[in-house]
Amino acid sequence: MADRRGLLIILSSPSGAGKSTLAKRLRVWDPAIRFSVSATTRPPRPGEVEGRDYHFISEPEFKRAVAEGEMLEHAHVFGNFYGSPRAAVQDAIDAGQDVLFDIDWQGAQQIRNSALGRHTLSIFLLPPSITELRRRLESRGQDTAETIAKRMQRSWDEISHWDGYDFVLVNDDLDETEERLKTIVTATRLRRSQQPDLLDHVRRLQMEFEENQ
Repeated sequence: MADRRGLLIILSSPSGAGKSTLAKRLRVWDPAIRFSVSATTRPPRPGEVEGRDYHFISEPEFKRAVAEGEMLEHAHVFGNFYGSPRAAVQDAIDAGQDVLFDIDWQGAQQIRNSALGRHTLSIFLLPPSITELRRRLESRGQDTAETIAKRMQRSWDEISHWDGYDFVLVNDDLDETEERLKTIVTATRLRRSQQPDLLDHVRRLQMEFEENQ
């Protein structure tokens, strides 16, 4: 057993609020943080690598894994299934490694309700304003006006679940938000549930105290 248990770090936000950028910065700050590789039933896209981008599995295999409790969370999106395999995450946190999840509020809720829920740290990122959120989406230059409108509608649905998270950060300045995020992770690593040897240490202190009475 490691000196501490790892955390399941959940980052959620509406599209355009800076989640992907902050997730990358968090892993630069601590390269030991692992990114959770999801399983999916969709076929690989050009350039995607098995085990790096996704675990590509068949639909029957995916459904079997869900039925047998092997997925921490799962969802059906645009005709395909996506989920987070439990075994790799369990091994990582037992070894003291943090695992980072880039998922929506539904996935976050499933993980919070799972057997590993007490080891989660959930953080929601809010944009400074709806106007700024739309500007960020439009500045990408990747989507049509219709697609942006759909993303904005979905973004509001995501925002409406902000109160289901441990921490909520308004990402009005990327550098400041990064520093707040690192502070939250550092402090949560010291939570009692993350220190497996703490109880034994207290018992040793008790024995030492009684011996000196």
